[in-house]
Amino acid sequence: MDVRQLFNYGLLLLLCVGMSLATQVFAEDRSFYSPVIYIDKEQSQILISTSASVFYIEAPEAAKPHIEKLPLSGLVDFVVEMRGEDKRPLIKTWKVKSGESTCMYFNGKECK
Repeated sequence: MDVRQLFNYGLLLLLCVGMSLATQVFAEDRSFYSPVIYIDKEQSQILISTSASVFYIEAPEAAKPHIEKLPLSGLVDFVVEMRGEDKRPLIKTWKVKSGESTCMYFNGKECK
């Protein structure tokens, strides 16, 4: 193997590692305006829907005591962090738009 081939393989490896790190660093935030379909308290997740699918979003530690306060069938604007295909989206904030709740707004740390 000559030096040029070795350099090309090394450069290719470096680019692959760099691209995978860049994708992990830039997590995407998305907003979902959805009804609350089901709250799984044991798994700390909420089943929501978009126009195309139904899926779970995960509650962080700070939100776990408050998820059962969300109104079933109530419309909520969730902001979540998309963490890749192997993990559920993680809730960052929510605002209850319709329905009764003692936690109308969760800012990532506390309910208001």
